[in-house]
Amino acid sequence: MQFKVPQNVRMADKIVGPLTLKQLIMCAIGGAITYFVYMSTSQMYVLTVWGPATAIPAILTVAVAFVKINDIPFLKFAFLQLERALRPTKRSFQKGSAEARKSILSTQTTTQSKKTAKKIHKKEEIVQEKMKDIDSLTKILDSQSNPQ
Repeated sequence: MQFKVPQNVRMADKIVGPLTLKQLIMCAIGGAITYFVYMSTSQMYVLTVWGPATAIPAILTVAVAFVKINDIPFLKFAFLQLERALRPTKRSFQKGSAEARKSILSTQTTTQSKKTAKKIHKKEEIVQEKMKDIDSLTKILDSQSNPQ
């Protein structure tokens, strides 16, 4: 028997026309917000006031739902740019450092980091001593031949 194997399993299913379910929900929520802003401002203000007030959520909705930058969705791209702005751009490598990343939100003071550095150094010394013991033990075992 032959079976049909789906090819594009990562592609989202189209629900209404070219819209996926995610895009349809985003457009519905953004459209509702835009309509609410329009209804609440159009009766009291002139076009120059309610026009931009309704255009901003409409443009953001279209951007979040449809725009991709370098095949990355707009919302993810915006969060990546925010992360890039908050984190340092220059990174340095220190051999044997215990922390892979330092959090921006870390409350650790320099005295605490010095204490942790001392603990790490002590652990490294203990490991090196154990390795020397293992090396000497293997030399003893290797030097004695088994007479059989």
